[in-house]
Amino acid sequence: MSRRVRRKVARKGKEKVVLPSYPEIEDEVSYPMQNGLVDWTGLPDDTVIQLFSCLNYRDRASLSSTCKTWRVLGISPCLWTSLDLRAHKCNDTMASSLASRCVNLQKLRFRGAESADAILHLRAKNLSEISGDYCRKITDATLSVIVARHESLESLQLGPDFCERISSDAIKAIALCCPKLKKLRLSGIRDVQADAINALSKHCPNLIDIGFIDCLNIDEMALGNVFSVCFLSVAGTSTMKWGVVSHLWHKLPNLIGLDVSRTDIGSAAVSRLLSSSHSLKVLCALNCPVLEEDSNFAPRKYKNKMLLALFTDIMKEIAFLLVDIMKKGKNVLLDWRNSKKDKNLNDIMTWIEWILSHSLLRIAESNQQGLDVFWLKQGASLLLNLMQSSQEDVQERAATGLATFVVIDDENASIDCGRAEAVMRDGGIRLLLNLAKSWREGLQSEAAKAIANLSVNANVAKAVAEEGGINILAGLARSMNRLVAEEAAGGLWNLSVGEEHKGAIAEAGGVKALVDLIFKWSSGGDGVLERAAGALANLAADDKCSTEVALAGGVHALVMLARNCKFEGVQEQAARALANLAAHGDSNSNNAAVGQEAGALDALVQLTQSPHEGVRQEAAGALWNLSFDDRNREAIAAAGGVEALVALAQGCSNASPGLQERAAGALWGLSVSEANSIAIGREGGVVPLIALARSEAADVHETAAGALWNLAFNPGNALRIVEEGGVPALVHLCSSSVSKMARFMAALALAYMFDGRMDEYALIGTSSESISKSVSLDGARRMALKHIETFVHTFSDPQTFAAASVSAAPAALAQVTEGARIQEAGHLRCSGAEIGRFVSMLRNTSSVLKACAAFALLQFTIPGGRHAMHHASLMQSGGAARLLRAAAAAATAPLEAKIFARIVLRNLEHHQIEPSR
Repeated sequence: MSRRVRRKVARKGKEKVVLPSYPEIEDEVSYPMQNGLVDWTGLPDDTVIQLFSCLNYRDRASLSSTCKTWRVLGISPCLWTSLDLRAHKCNDTMASSLASRCVNLQKLRFRGAESADAILHLRAKNLSEISGDYCRKITDATLSVIVARHESLESLQLGPDFCERISSDAIKAIALCCPKLKKLRLSGIRDVQADAINALSKHCPNLIDIGFIDCLNIDEMALGNVFSVCFLSVAGTSTMKWGVVSHLWHKLPNLIGLDVSRTDIGSAAVSRLLSSSHSLKVLCALNCPVLEEDSNFAPRKYKNKMLLALFTDIMKEIAFLLVDIMKKGKNVLLDWRNSKKDKNLNDIMTWIEWILSHSLLRIAESNQQGLDVFWLKQGASLLLNLMQSSQEDVQERAATGLATFVVIDDENASIDCGRAEAVMRDGGIRLLLNLAKSWREGLQSEAAKAIANLSVNANVAKAVAEEGGINILAGLARSMNRLVAEEAAGGLWNLSVGEEHKGAIAEAGGVKALVDLIFKWSSGGDGVLERAAGALANLAADDKCSTEVALAGGVHALVMLARNCKFEGVQEQAARALANLAAHGDSNSNNAAVGQEAGALDALVQLTQSPHEGVRQEAAGALWNLSFDDRNREAIAAAGGVEALVALAQGCSNASPGLQERAAGALWGLSVSEANSIAIGREGGVVPLIALARSEAADVHETAAGALWNLAFNPGNALRIVEEGGVPALVHLCSSSVSKMARFMAALALAYMFDGRMDEYALIGTSSESISKSVSLDGARRMALKHIETFVHTFSDPQTFAAASVSAAPAALAQVTEGARIQEAGHLRCSGAEIGRFVSMLRNTSSVLKACAAFALLQFTIPGGRHAMHHASLMQSGGAARLLRAAAAAATAPLEAKIFARIVLRNLEHHQIEPSR
């Protein structure tokens, strides 16, 4: 055990007394024990302070509240030398509550204009470093007051987003108020005028690091007069006069590093700067198109000068600077970090890390074409190296860069697999997971974001899981920091796409963590809510995990989102999660549980009217799945579901196939009930379903045909279908769809329509909507029967039927069954009335309908079908066997009807003896 000199603190009254340290006996210190357990409240003060220093601010506060001693130690000045407020909404009240701890505060990081306004209330007059992002709304007035109150400032950084409301006036205020300033980096200033730069030169003699990044206009001549500057960045500035720059800036006596990345600098200016400046050692010109297009430029002719560009080997360039400390390894940055630090070299390398991380992130954000070679050969490796920097902001930007550069299309969550796997090959997954385990919440957030994006790739997702990433992300999802929890939930969302990871997420406590996130951030956290709901949606698709989601309170949480959240992304994922929870009706009770949750069905019906297609699609999908439950089906109708879904179907003729499929599917599910079926017909549902039957997508064919099949059971609806031109649409499906199920259900719908019941209805009177229409039922009947016959014949192989007709051997009938089987038909569940109608059809005068009825009953009773036992029971109790035997023996019946009837009888016998096996 290594020994460490500790500084002990004892208490005497209200005063602290520093006790001497005895390193030679340090290892023998024994901590107070009670019943074999450590008494944590009896730990030495310095040990407690050391423990506090490893925690984030929130955890420090929690520990401080445990006892009076720890409360005093928790506000020790040494714990409050730096403060990161980015994850918090820091207003005046919060800042005032922190003021007593901030007497010795040296470093502050904040986010947004409100936090900037609150900085004054911290009363941290000794602040030396301020760094802010999301600064678009910060004004000259705010910034001027901040610098006026903090005259000891040595470093001020605002960016990388644009400071649109800050002008040269604020820069002059900085110069006048902060004479100790050493580093100034500002992003997105519109005009950096000469008088502001001259003020910096005059009043800030120690200013060695200047960054005017992504600015519109900068006075180049004035910058040439800031003789103290050692490191200068004008990256992303769009209107530089490079002739002026090259003639003036090479005279700056102390200029060591110059960053002109993402500008239109040309080779002439670069050459002059490199050749004429005696002090310049590093010129960074990443992503400079004019320079890169100059094929005559020779970058390596300048001795002892580094040029960092997309076309140079950046690591090799840096190696020239580190030639005295280089080892044989390839990681030159790591060699530098492990070397004995030279002050001047350290300053240069620290600046290089910063400007590289900034430029690489900006390049990644721009998602430019033609950079694949750079990213694969250098970019990914550079970002991984920068993730190991000692500078926290460099580490964060590098992790953000990794999260960004792999993304090709944000909208469709597409990533570049080559780039993702390059990160994995270079050990990036372990590095990111180590960052994610940091106590610094900024690093946790950015590392989790990178892991989430990279995990879209299945190979990377597998590596993340193997490295223990699921447990890490599940832990981060419990964070009280919303940004950390949001990115962790995003990681679990992407990982949960893989079936092999769902169980591991549940075992790691991920389901409970995700549900808790919804309750924790139910308002004001759209990003975290969308990711949590999306992850739960993926997990709910798994039977076992869906049960865990329900047990963890997921049904209530998701319904709450569907009812109350107004953000379309959250609505879409909540509806999708409810749809997946309701999809396991045969294996758990979630379908019924969702329907019984207060407000669930009303919310989903309302969401079908959303202006966002994705929300409408998932809501319709949820209603479709829920409609498989009898009580849900009627409750959906009572909540206005028939009207809403008919309206949805009417409005989705030009929508995506996914929305069309679910709209028709939800109507199919509702129409199982005859009352709903009649209501759908009355509300105008026939016409849009016929239109959807003409879709080019096979999935839409199936749901539209299924809905029309159910509607056609009612003779009034059947007549509507004929009157609205549904027969040609169904005939087309029956003969041409690539989906066997669509063809099958279209044939069944036509059989319902022309088995005689519609004729009786038509004789009584046509539907009220169609009194003036004259329809030739005979012509429609002939067309329908012809195509039904053709459809049945496609499942009737002449050779196997001939063999079955002369032999009663089971093998012959089994061969016919196998050729006639429509696999998906085994999932259909028919009511007693529907089965009875097909049984009655066996006595129809039409030989085509007899064969169709026998074919349908065969599909419904094939052993192994999900509902075969149910259908067999209905047929047995209804005395169907007698009619089947008659059909099998009828001399005038078609061969198909006879053979299919014999197979159905055999199936019934199988199901009769099956329970006793």
